[in-house]
Amino acid sequence: MAATALGLAVAAVGVAAASSHDGSLVITKDGAVVDGRRVDGQLQVKANNVTIRNALVRSDGAAAIRIFDGFVGTRIERSEIRCLARETDGVVPGNYAAERVEVFGCRRGFAYSADAPAIITGSRWNGTPVAAGTEPSTDPAPRAAADPAVETGLGSAPRPGAAGAADASRAAGAAGAAAVIPTAFPGAANTGVPAGTPLKAAGSIVVAKAGQVITGLDIKGCVTVTAANVIIRKSRITCGQNYSILSRPTATNLLVEDVEIDGMGKNGAAVCCANYTLRRVDITNVLDGPRLGNNTVVEGSWIHHLTRVAGSHNDALQTTGGSNIVVRGNSLEAYNPVTRDPNNACIMIGSTTAPQVANLLYEQNYCNGGNYSMGIRVDLRAVNITFQNNAYGHDYRYGVIAARSQTQAGIQWVKATNVWVDSRAPVVR
Repeated sequence: MAATALGLAVAAVGVAAASSHDGSLVITKDGAVVDGRRVDGQLQVKANNVTIRNALVRSDGAAAIRIFDGFVGTRIERSEIRCLARETDGVVPGNYAAERVEVFGCRRGFAYSADAPAIITGSRWNGTPVAAGTEPSTDPAPRAAADPAVETGLGSAPRPGAAGAADASRAAGAAGAAAVIPTAFPGAANTGVPAGTPLKAAGSIVVAKAGQVITGLDIKGCVTVTAANVIIRKSRITCGQNYSILSRPTATNLLVEDVEIDGMGKNGAAVCCANYTLRRVDITNVLDGPRLGNNTVVEGSWIHHLTRVAGSHNDALQTTGGSNIVVRGNSLEAYNPVTRDPNNACIMIGSTTAPQVANLLYEQNYCNGGNYSMGIRVDLRAVNITFQNNAYGHDYRYGVIAARSQTQAGIQWVKATNVWVDSRAPVVR
């Protein structure tokens, strides 16, 4: 089958487009985004910083997905790979990140090496979890990856920012979905602008150039992004309007990392609204933290000291509709220790602006506060929402999660892995 050269980003196609038969693909443009495609053949990457998401790849060739030598930054997200021949490999040879990727029938599921490393999170090969740093065996069946190292020695309730939390948080951002409940969580020591980073004063910014990198700025104002593949890193944003960062519908694949956001007590949402990833972001002094729309990831971040105003119902995170959402390895402090206000929720989930919330993974987080810490609205229409491997504090008003929400259709509350932060006993209310 002749390969098709993909010289442009295919974004916002939607999962339904996976029913089309695209044939083999060769991706040759840096920063290309392939979303919602079915590939019957090989998917070859000959470019840097390529994103493949919501894809189905079926191959009987040498490999289903191959990243060619010399190219880096490939990300494979929420995708399925099916090998149709015994000698076919899944993803080779390395220099990629795989998140929530399912591989079936392949000789090797995920290949990588010291020279061509990989970050593998939340992924499985023939139903067995695989994490980066563990070479899966091919004979006999693939084995589960060992749990990554975590910080230990925290006999009392581990607080965000405690000594040793930095390594744990950085590991959470890299190792992601390994099935372990962390013992330390993000805080002041390991989120926001790294210590010693020089910052240059700037005002409000509109980012309209695809692939633009914003770094090292002290922004007294707000940021609006209208272009794809923008990166904002190692910067401070102090914004007194509704959104510190506004991601417009054209701003797909936005990455925000090592950034501090001060909402000045006025941000209705620190970040809005879809198609972004936050890593190691320090968010404070906001009414609500990030708004979680379609294709959003918040990991290794610290959201704290929410500001209440008349009539507000403050949430560290909130979604009112969307799909493909990952919340992993964060400190979500709905409870404000200064005002002793539990606020509304660490995460509020409802379907008020979209038909449903689908494919939401909430794992490895610390949460404290809220009326209910997990605020599940009665209007929620849930599809594949999972809560697992999380730790909870006691500064809520009514409980961690309402009893009806634990058994609601479309919600998987993995009781044994949702525990109290101090005792590590399962949450039973």
